[in-house]
Amino acid sequence: MAGAAIISDEPGPDRATAYGWIVFALSFGLLMSDYMARQVLNAVNPLLKAEWALSDAELASLSSVVSLAVGLLTFPLSLAADRLGRVRSLAAMAVLWSVATLAGAWAQGYGQMLVARLCVGVGEAAYGSVGIAVVLAVFPIHMRSTLASAFLAGTMVGQVLGVAVGGQVAATHGWRTAFEVIGYSGLALAVLYLLVVRESRIGSPLAREPIVWRRLLGQLFGPAALRLTYFGSGVQMFCTGTLAVWLPSYLNRYYALPVDRAGKATALFLMVCAAGMVTCGIISDRMAKGAPAIKPQLASLFALGSAALFAATFFSPPGLLQMALLAAALFIVAAVAGIAGAMAANMTPRAIHGTTMATLALANNLIGLAPGPLIVGWLADHWGLDTALRVLPLPCLLSAAAFALARAPYAARVTPRAVP
Repeated sequence: MAGAAIISDEPGPDRATAYGWIVFALSFGLLMSDYMARQVLNAVNPLLKAEWALSDAELASLSSVVSLAVGLLTFPLSLAADRLGRVRSLAAMAVLWSVATLAGAWAQGYGQMLVARLCVGVGEAAYGSVGIAVVLAVFPIHMRSTLASAFLAGTMVGQVLGVAVGGQVAATHGWRTAFEVIGYSGLALAVLYLLVVRESRIGSPLAREPIVWRRLLGQLFGPAALRLTYFGSGVQMFCTGTLAVWLPSYLNRYYALPVDRAGKATALFLMVCAAGMVTCGIISDRMAKGAPAIKPQLASLFALGSAALFAATFFSPPGLLQMALLAAALFIVAAVAGIAGAMAANMTPRAIHGTTMATLALANNLIGLAPGPLIVGWLADHWGLDTALRVLPLPCLLSAAAFALARAPYAARVTPRAVP
């Protein structure tokens, strides 16, 4: 008899629907708000550094504490959302990170800002994982890489708006007003999401049965390909997390751009990254439509390409060539994220997709997003930011190796094969 492909226990709808796109749009909007709340801090880093006399390591800690909270709490909060209701949980998360962003506007020093940013991280901890599970639930399985990439592009668009809006508002009305604008907009989106999206229409009935921990952990960590996917995605996020934090400061220091112009330039680079994430996700889905097992190979190639481009970028002097190389690197660096999301979903049951994406988010934050800015900030204090950024090719090479190793075990799980 023929063996079945281990893709998912429930394939989802046969086609995309109007309601699915509404859910996607609102989920995407909240993800943008999530990352606007993160990135507004990085847009005003030069102002905070001057006003509070902060070191680069202290500046980096204000960003890394968000990623650390996300990494530590994403798993338990995503598991709770799967059981208590994803829609209500997502709205509650958005309210918390928005209020915490407003608290940042009222901070009077480094300590108060650190606590406010920690609360932002608590609010954002499970949004990405639960939000992507909601999106995947209302679309067909063959669109997973595209939808995962498009949804995750909201992280880049949010960072674009956060750094652009934050930098512009800070330059004209002060950095505290920038925090207030983003905090209040997040609250408005949270209310709208709660009014429009319904739990009963997203195909995610509440989980009431007791958790069988051995089975759950086996599903989440048992397959070697899944563990390699977590690591490969997480270590690649070292680069995107680092540049989201340090690119405005890099442009300010080495290109002499004021805060608002550095913010706008960073926004353009992040838009390139978002466009690349979606484009590469579409390409990956099309190439893997008849051969799903090639996804790890594609991720490995994107990681290798970004390693080469980052090396060329930061070993080049400031100038037009360096900016062109940086744009090329950013276009492909986040392509791994959408592929990893689709691979993780393909290897786990749909009922635990929220928890699966939480585990992926845990890896992304603890391996890449949290340590990346902090390590580069520490290196920058000792050797300068330009030299510190030369470490970026190394995590890309580790990511490429992980996905190369995942190729065979992933193919064994998703490719139908004859069984005697």
